Amino acid sequence: MDVLPTIWFFAIGVLWIGYLVLEGFDLGVGMHMIFSAKNETQRRVMLNTIGPVWDGNEVWLLTAGAATFAAFPFWYASLFSTLYVPLTLALLGLIFRAVAIEYRGKGTTARWTRNWDIALGWGSLVVAFCVGAMLALTTTGLPLDANGDRVGGPFVWLNGYAVLGGLALVGFCLVHGAAFLALKTEGDIRIRMGRFMTRWAPVALLPLIAWVLIVQFRGGKLITLIPIALAVVALVWGWLNARHGREKRAFAGLAVFLALGALALFGSVYPVVLPSTLNHAWNLTIGNASSGSYTLVVMSVVTAFGLPLVIAYQAWTYWVFRKRIGESDIPAVHHIEPATLPAIKK
Repeated sequence: MDVLPTIWFFAIGVLWIGYLVLEGFDLGVGMHMIFSAKNETQRRVMLNTIGPVWDGNEVWLLTAGAATFAAFPFWYASLFSTLYVPLTLALLGLIFRAVAIEYRGKGTTARWTRNWDIALGWGSLVVAFCVGAMLALTTTGLPLDANGDRVGGPFVWLNGYAVLGGLALVGFCLVHGAAFLALKTEGDIRIRMGRFMTRWAPVALLPLIAWVLIVQFRGGKLITLIPIALAVVALVWGWLNARHGREKRAFAGLAVFLALGALALFGSVYPVVLPSTLNHAWNLTIGNASSGSYTLVVMSVVTAFGLPLVIAYQAWTYWVFRKRIGESDIPAVHHIEPATLPAIKK
């Protein structure tokens, strides 16, 4: 058994779980800003709930990509070259989100603000869809030859599994974002987001459930049925708590549901890191796609010291900004005229 590659395979899975749980709700908040907010004040409330944490949440994506590159370079090369189009779209979505968050308050017109809100909302949706498509194809397979190279055109990846994965993550982000907003806000937003979660969760989460079950039936193991069963229990528990207005438990139930579902996905495909749909003999596995032992040992030592610090810092950030935000906390819009130097008399 390849101990270090196995450890790093599941470590990368944990990094992806961290990203999906944390970034999932702020992608959802971005979408709710254009789909659910009634006015500018509500949009500012929503934005302020993720303002202190959104950039830290994206660190998990960068870390997952960097860990894949270092621990499984052949997996990284095949995945990123084959999915160049959706990953580029996801990158553009991330750029639009970041710029929109920073720039929406810099203008003085309603049109300026609205355009950046659209960029933030649709950028969030594009990121969620493309990342979901990539992860779905990682678990169901890509047309790879014996060298790990793509066979087919640039859109050969666009199939039913990619669409299912994209819809799965978009649906989860919308529900998870609603749960977060119900947890972090007061007044009308809190009430409506609680209703959104209880009403739409059974429908919006169906693609994610279908994705997990498809991968399980295609090649899952008996042991991966355990996290699937526990995920269903967590989802039902979270939904019931949402109906009774217990936002903390509802949010936790969704997070545990996602984490256990992702664990089942990674466990079902193990030891394959990227299946080939052309020939199973060409699958990339933890054995033929990993780096050498020395690299994995160094990575393990660095991670043992660095990861706890990152987790502690993020936990501290969430604790500091733990209070709810309401519309009454948002000051009226005001614009400050830039200072100018007095004219010099000649």
